Amino acid sequence: MKTMIVIPARLASSRLSEKLLLRAGGKSVLQHTYEAAQQAAIADQVVVAADDPRIVAEVNSFGGEARLTSVSCQSGTDRIAEIALLNDDVEIFVNVQGDEPEIDAQVIDTVASLLAKRPDADIATAACAIDASEKLDDPACVKVVMGSDHRAIYFSRAPVPYSRDGAADALLKAKPPVYWQHIGLYAYRRDFLLWFANQPPGRLESIEKLEQLRAVEAGKTIVVAPVGPSPRGIDTLDDYRAFQKRVEGPSS
Repeated sequence: MKTMIVIPARLASSRLSEKLLLRAGGKSVLQHTYEAAQQAAIADQVVVAADDPRIVAEVNSFGGEARLTSVSCQSGTDRIAEIALLNDDVEIFVNVQGDEPEIDAQVIDTVASLLAKRPDADIATAACAIDASEKLDDPACVKVVMGSDHRAIYFSRAPVPYSRDGAADALLKAKPPVYWQHIGLYAYRRDFLLWFANQPPGRLESIEKLEQLRAVEAGKTIVVAPVGPSPRGIDTLDDYRAFQKRVEGPSS
């Protein structure tokens, strides 16, 4: 199946201004992400779906491929759907966030391959086991509940499944794991993307502020690949400084 990685790239950021253009080791955060995505064996093409000409200029500066998407796009998924509309020969589109400069190419391959192998699925994504109560109780750590076939049943910011007997600490050590952290990497079928872009936000999505619940509520099938812990993306200045030190060394 022809596969395209699309990196939705938004210039503005409420928590860290223009973070994709911040530099570490002589490269922008966006360039680090682009080059990491290029290491995925499954991808036929990597494209940045930009919302601003400055993003396009940055991608052009390092020899990447970028397309300026409509200002009417409300989310990164909408930007990917716009790219999908123009590429009817591509069957699978992989969403890699622009602020994930240390993303593991093998995880990209795992997620895209899972979707290719599951004709019943509309979306594939990834999750890693949660083994600490701090993460379980953190609403910024999105949890996913899976069935035995790795189908996603629900996503939540709450600690789900909830242990009525107060045994959450014991369940954190269970094998196989009970609690899973969702990793925001997606592979979509083209027809699903075109459907999704024309649907209003769902009720559950509006409550939890989790876009993937739009698909769950509509009865779409999401399959989840269990993977190891992923490096943290860049959301804050501290995240950026930590990444900069990993790239440039402790003197940066």
